[in-house]
Amino acid sequence: MPALLRLAGVVTGILAGLSQGAPSFTHGLEPRGATCNTASDRACWSSGFDINTDYESSTPSGVARSFTFTIKEFANWTAPDGEVKTGAMLINGMYPGPTIIADWGDTITVTVNNKLTVNGTGIHWHGLRQLGNNIQDGTGGVTECPIPPGGSKTYTFKLTQYGTTWYHSHFSSQYSNGIFGAIQINGPSSANYDIDLGVYPINDFYPASAEDIVEASQLGASGPNSTNVMFNGTNINLSGNGGAYSTIKLTPQKTHLLRLYNPSAQHHYQVSIVGHNLTVIETDLVPVEPITVDNIFLGIGQRAHVLITANQKAGNYWMNITMPVANKCGVSDNPFPAAIVHYTSVAGGIPTEEGTLPANPGCQDSLLYVPVVPQSADPATFDQTVDNTVIMYSVSSPTTRWLIDGASIHNTSIKVDWDKPVLDYIMSGNTSYPAAENAITIDQKNVWTYWIIESTSTGPHPMHLHGHDFLILGTSAPNAGAFTAADVASLNFANPTRRDVTMTPPKGWNVLAFKADNPGAWLFHCHIAWHSSNGLALNFLERVSEQKALISTADQKAYEDNCAAWRDYWDGQTLVSETDSGLKVRELELDAVLAAL
Repeated sequence: MPALLRLAGVVTGILAGLSQGAPSFTHGLEPRGATCNTASDRACWSSGFDINTDYESSTPSGVARSFTFTIKEFANWTAPDGEVKTGAMLINGMYPGPTIIADWGDTITVTVNNKLTVNGTGIHWHGLRQLGNNIQDGTGGVTECPIPPGGSKTYTFKLTQYGTTWYHSHFSSQYSNGIFGAIQINGPSSANYDIDLGVYPINDFYPASAEDIVEASQLGASGPNSTNVMFNGTNINLSGNGGAYSTIKLTPQKTHLLRLYNPSAQHHYQVSIVGHNLTVIETDLVPVEPITVDNIFLGIGQRAHVLITANQKAGNYWMNITMPVANKCGVSDNPFPAAIVHYTSVAGGIPTEEGTLPANPGCQDSLLYVPVVPQSADPATFDQTVDNTVIMYSVSSPTTRWLIDGASIHNTSIKVDWDKPVLDYIMSGNTSYPAAENAITIDQKNVWTYWIIESTSTGPHPMHLHGHDFLILGTSAPNAGAFTAADVASLNFANPTRRDVTMTPPKGWNVLAFKADNPGAWLFHCHIAWHSSNGLALNFLERVSEQKALISTADQKAYEDNCAAWRDYWDGQTLVSETDSGLKVRELELDAVLAAL
């Protein structure tokens, strides 16, 4: 597959710089406080804070930063590659949405204005711990009612972690219509670099609406091929209708930090650069000991900081992504998704060296990332019981749904109640949670809780936990079957890889652990958009008897006011129906609405 086939004779104005990605928020920002973080000492941050600081117990002082998101619909929207999407939903008219840039310790306020015609919305701050602040998690039907059309909501939270993460709508599968963007939190690093290239999303793209795809998946269809894969918001169009390659610009002999994240709906990738290694220094907001690799795997929702040293012959090189079809990582109509890595000392152009395929990891995570700030669990406290074993599977009658079976969850798909979120039950002291909330109660305080996640399906699942990182004690090979007592010896309790998204292998298992130190209702779900929409999720209700005391009077009033506005809207309309674990607009009515825009 010669690299020049990627051209397909279609592109003029081939090269697109990093500036073609989502603009960052810079207006109204306070300057960064005093910092010792320099190119020769990235481990240092400020007085008393560095790469070895336990960020779960200590946070530097910061400044307040305020942002405004306005979410609107765009009918027959032309994407950066020239494809037309029936109905896009964008923040401030941008694709991806604007990047929030802040520093470790800052307090962030984001006001979200919903200008959608008939749909509710809300924003989840993926990977942010929200310690003692569950009410700001942004999960519709769990921690909030949706923001109704014409309404607004203000989120406030402190950045106790640092690195790169992202935000997205948590209203059904709405984020794949375009409601997502990055959060760049400046902080220390475990290795030095000269130049910060900023955030870099790689995501699948579909002309069909998320609502159409979810409906098709309920009727038994597998997820569709993407028509393209976007690198920092752009790519060429194979049919010749426009578009351009994204270009990453390297300064010769300098080391560059690239902040990768995967906001896809159903694609998982291996990312590689021809002729260059990548040094991984952070995964999912967890700084790790530097490890040099020739490619990095990114499942949906995962992030990574990689260092790229421009020490090769000055020229133009492909950044490739690989999705092994046999492992169900994803399929795109673009057979060679790629971007260009360009040395600034030479002229731009199309790379000529194809490169080689990286070794196939089976669409699975690496467990070789060693956190800089260690956390270890005690193997003497581990036990396998029916109470901590969660089994995931699907059924296809009468429609396709994903179900969970466990001690307190009996063969159910999650179906949240927009009118009465889980938080309503918690604030009123009502523990009679509906079965469809898939609730697992954790009452222990500050102890490690262990969870055996088993899958009976033939594809991998990127499982994400809100409110926590988890220790990945172990992961089976694909098709290994259920976890047994014989597998306990393979588990690693001593500072294992820690992150907030991991891949559960097909017909295999993970063993995960998180400490019960953050009261709240925390969703645990598959991040394949159509799987989550079709019920593959549960709620960990962690020390919820303590949560009401953590909610300020102002936050409770804002919550109640938004829910009242949502109920007024929901009870008085006929255009919107709840047909999955979230909401979708009835198709004919959505088409009519978009046609009128």
